[in-house]
Amino acid sequence: MHELPLSRYTVLDLTHARAGPTAVRLLADWGANVIKIEPPGGNSRLIGARHGADEQNLHRNKRGIVLDLKSEEGHAAFMRLVASADIVVENFRAEVKHRLGVDYESVKAANESIIYASISGFGQEGPYSSRPGVDQIVQGMCGLMSITGTPESGPMRVGIAISDTAAGMFLGQGILLAVLHRERTGEGQWVHTSLLEAMLNKIDFQGARYTMLGEVPKQQGNHHPVATPMGTYSCRNGLVNIAASSVRMWTSFCRAVGAEHLLEDESYATFQDRSRNKAALTRDIEAAISDLTVEELIERLNPVGVPCGPVNDISQAYEDPQAKFLKMTKPAPHPELGDVRLIRSPINLSKFPQPETFERAAPDSGCDTREVLREFGFAEPEISSLVPAPIRTPD
Repeated sequence: MHELPLSRYTVLDLTHARAGPTAVRLLADWGANVIKIEPPGGNSRLIGARHGADEQNLHRNKRGIVLDLKSEEGHAAFMRLVASADIVVENFRAEVKHRLGVDYESVKAANESIIYASISGFGQEGPYSSRPGVDQIVQGMCGLMSITGTPESGPMRVGIAISDTAAGMFLGQGILLAVLHRERTGEGQWVHTSLLEAMLNKIDFQGARYTMLGEVPKQQGNHHPVATPMGTYSCRNGLVNIAASSVRMWTSFCRAVGAEHLLEDESYATFQDRSRNKAALTRDIEAAISDLTVEELIERLNPVGVPCGPVNDISQAYEDPQAKFLKMTKPAPHPELGDVRLIRSPINLSKFPQPETFERAAPDSGCDTREVLREFGFAEPEISSLVPAPIRTPD
């Protein structure tokens, strides 16, 4: 496999659950030498079986070792790894990482130029910093649930762990910024973010409506909160997404579906009119497209510059011709499961075409301990004293 952009960097991965592993996955997918460190017995994971789809997708392209950081010998071995590593990523609670002696100041003492990356629920300091934080709680606290769903449904969670994955992606970006800084100055630093910070940022224009204008956005269901018409509409054979909010797109939409009479309706004359009369407009649009199928609307609207698409389930999404053309899945070799198909990085670099396969599937607990310790210069007697008896993690 050809060398990837991050292949000269070694990452010590102390993360568990989802947010931290999401950050490390960004590095692993682009070639970083990622060493996943787990305690004897394996991490207490919240994402299912070791050989399950979630575990495999989160931890692909890593090697796995076991070290008992609670023991003097295991902690000393970890610090020897730190001395030769580039990046350490962790998502322990503050008291845990200090109790284990793997906090930033302790790690920095072993390697002045280390990039130490942390992810937490609510931040490293502040009134909530000691609270446990998970996606569901943060979805509620950041305001996302209050703008998701319909007024009739009440607040609703997003169907993925969005605060975990958003925080993980932001931490991954922060790590790369710190790498660029160290390339120029030689200085390491502490990079950190939290689920709450990530989501208060991710709320984006909905948040800016409040911070700038004092507006508190409400639920709009499947319709855009500002642009109109842009939403989900019923047609002959199901639901379809249509975006026709600009003057040009609105005109093109009406002509394409034979609803020119809507262009003459003064209730819909301007953007503001269409937004103000959204409920009536939705009914009129659905009447206009009631005899057309999703497929017919896609064929009529997209060629005239009106975005239109289906409401797919997950299987339809991955089997869609464009998704298949983009090769959004690829195999990862696993010694027991064979080739497992996982979801690739969405980043495309012209100088580094996507590898056809992942280098490896997610590691079993400690499966690479001996190999990795040898690479870091440990002698065989030292390795034998550090390697616990094999542990079979149940699926």
